[in-house]
Amino acid sequence: MRFAGKVAVITGAAQGIGRASAERFLSEGAKVVLADNDAARLKATAAEIGTPETVLAVVTDVAKKADVDALIAKAVAKFGRIDILLNNAGICPVADFLDFTEEQFDRTLAVNLRGAFFGTQAAGRQMIAQGGGGVIINMSSINSGLANPACAPYAISKGGMNQVTSTAAVAFAPHGIRVCGVGPGTIATEIIKGAFTERAGMNAILARTPLGRLGEPEEIAGVVAFLASDDASYITGETIYPDGGRRILNYTVPVRE
Repeated sequence: MRFAGKVAVITGAAQGIGRASAERFLSEGAKVVLADNDAARLKATAAEIGTPETVLAVVTDVAKKADVDALIAKAVAKFGRIDILLNNAGICPVADFLDFTEEQFDRTLAVNLRGAFFGTQAAGRQMIAQGGGGVIINMSSINSGLANPACAPYAISKGGMNQVTSTAAVAFAPHGIRVCGVGPGTIATEIIKGAFTERAGMNAILARTPLGRLGEPEEIAGVVAFLASDDASYITGETIYPDGGRRILNYTVPVRE
């Protein structure tokens, strides 16, 4: 029960890594605030994983600063404080580099990067007002540092997110607030099972993953729980990559004959 008495706020919590992380925090004693823009799925998830005493569901579009600020305010109104924020909400449109539209680019950066920035600000203010301490975790990606043109806006947003992690870590260190990142490889979530896998092909995905399989959301939730716990008390500003070994493997490109 490492998180007994703690309150965790999770964006993009209705499914995938967000839901798995919420279940992990609940299993270790935390109260959890679930945020997502899919109202129906969010309501169902909240009912399935917790009770009104342990879970609060807040419909949130993280691309809107007002929604993010309201999320933090509602979490405090319900549970009295915030100890952990997981900026997990994200989208990943897939297309050829030259085919991405202005709307796709702007929306991806608004959700993935703007949402994480203003979420970090809002949670940081609340944690400081409480007297300091707390952990903010940003869900990055291996694509923050690898060149995958088929998901260019996503990769660009995650590269920026890593700087949210590092700059906030320095800014908040005097207040005892740690800021960390998690950069998963290819995880068996709804995003990966859709257009991403259809485009890349499962064999291609597994061929660039030394462990030879997709990761599971619960495995990423375990890394999140570690970073949020006192076991990681001397880690801040770092992004950890649970990726099945993918980042250490060189990519290959077609050779012209």
